[in-house]
Formats: sequence, C-alpha cells, structure tokens
Amino acid sequence: MSLFIQSLINGLNQGAIYALIALGYTMVYGIIRMINFAHGDFIMVGAYTLFYTVPLMIHQGMPPWIAVIFAIVICTAVGVLVERIAYRPVRAAGSMSALITALAMSLFLENLAMVLFGANPKSVTAIFNLPYITIFGAKLQEKYLLTIGIGVLMMVGLQLFVKKTKLGKAMRAVPQDKEASVLMGVNVNKIISTTFAIGSALAAVAALMYCSTYPRCTTDMGSMMGLKAFIAAVLGGIGSIPGAMVGGIIVGLVEIFVKVYVAPGWYEAITYSLLIFVLLVKPSGILGKSVGEKV
Repeated sequence: MSLFIQSLINGLNQGAIYALIALGYTMVYGIIRMINFAHGDFIMVGAYTLFYTVPLMIHQGMPPWIAVIFAIVICTAVGVLVERIAYRPVRAAGSMSALITALAMSLFLENLAMVLFGANPKSVTAIFNLPYITIFGAKLQEKYLLTIGIGVLMMVGLQLFVKKTKLGKAMRAVPQDKEASVLMGVNVNKIISTTFAIGSALAAVAALMYCSTYPRCTTDMGSMMGLKAFIAAVLGGIGSIPGAMVGGIIVGLVEIFVKVYVAPGWYEAITYSLLIFVLLVKPSGILGKSVGEKV
C-alpha cells in the first residue's frame, strides 16, 4: 500500500507537469491549428531562469519562490517574441511552413542556450524546503503535494478564464470562425499573442514543478518533456483544454506505475502503445471532438 501511494503521488506530480505543458500545445493548436514544437524549450528557458535567480533571491534575503515571477516574465516574453518574429510571418504560408519553422525555433533555442550556458547540466537550488509526511505508511515529500496543488490550481484557473472571461470567449471564437470574429471586433493577432503568452507562462510554472522534483536543468530538457506533453495533448484530444489535463495525468501515471510495477525500461514503449491504441479506437483523442472539414 505504501509503495502504491508513493507511486500514485509521483505519477500525479509528473502528470501535472505534462498537463501544464500540454495546455500550451493544445491552446496554440486550438487557435491557429499549429503544433508549436518550440514550446518544450520554453520550459528550458524557465529552468535556467530559476537556476540563476533562486540563489540571487536567497542572497538578497528574499523568499526563493519569488524567482518564479522572473521565470514567468521571461518565458512569456520569449513566447511572444517567438510568435511575432518567427511564426507570424509564415502564418499564411501553410501548415508545413509553420511546422518547419517551429522545429527550427526549437533547435535555435536549444543551441542558443548551449552557447550561453554551456552543455553541462546545472543543479537548481531548492525552491521549497518542506518536511516529509507519512500517509498509510508511505513517506511523502510535501513539496510533491504542493506542486500537484499548484498544477491543479493553474489548470482550473485556465479553464475558468477561457470559459468565463471576455478574452477567453474571444479565444474560443477565433478558431470557430476567424472572419466572423474580425467582423465582431476581435483582434486576431492580439488573441494569438495572448495565447502564446499564457502558454509560455504555464511553461514557466511547469519548469518550477519540474525543478522542484528533479533539481537540474540541461539545454535539451525541453525536447523530451515537450514530446511527452505532445503525446498527452494528442491522447486527451488536441485542441481540448480538459483533454490536455486528462492526457497529462494519464501519461504521468502510466510512466510511474510502469517503472515501479513492470520494468523501468518499458515505460516509453507502453506510453506510445497506449497513444496508438487510443487513436485507433478514437482518433480525435479521449475528450476530443471529430470535426468535419470542408474540401
């Protein structure tokens, strides 16, 4: 029982990280039907920001968590700049051009980070120093419970924002009918930039959660994290915000439980097999909707 509870908490923590990253993928895809493969590298930007700012906050006698604000600001700025400089000029050139540009931006950010920070892994100073607690014989770190709570709060807050606010309604209107949205006074470029800003800010929070669990950062950390989050987004139904949440939790739980109860080297194969199975049974994903396309 103690091993099961420990694995469950670890899986939920990992799943919450994937879910936050997947939300960035699914929001951008929902607005402009584009897969932003550079999104995972925004987490790398957030992780390196934490690496440099957390010790600075401690040295100044300030709480380490304030560094998260700097990470959110920098990731948001990077996301908006990438959209404006790289993606906006090729938006009308077709999906293939946008896809190639996204892959190019991912490689550019990784190599730029390698030039600026070096190729060696960096150890991130602990942001939360919380004690252990015991639940049903399982010794759990309170920081895991805290990061899970942060992830759930961010996901619920985003869902309420999209459903209840005027800006959120505009974000839902643009992909349904861009021309009608423009006629109703919606600034499409502003909506797209806002979407990238929100997704990048969520990536910074995901970097906080990742560095709290695995206190290290590398220049290529965003590639694998982004791939797992992309799988989560497709599994849950890309374009669906609740689907991204569900997909992230499922991928995190499957990954941890396979490592613990099956074999550590099989978790990726089983995760990909699960994705293939779901897409064979329901191509639109678990919570995705099949949408007819005019030809």
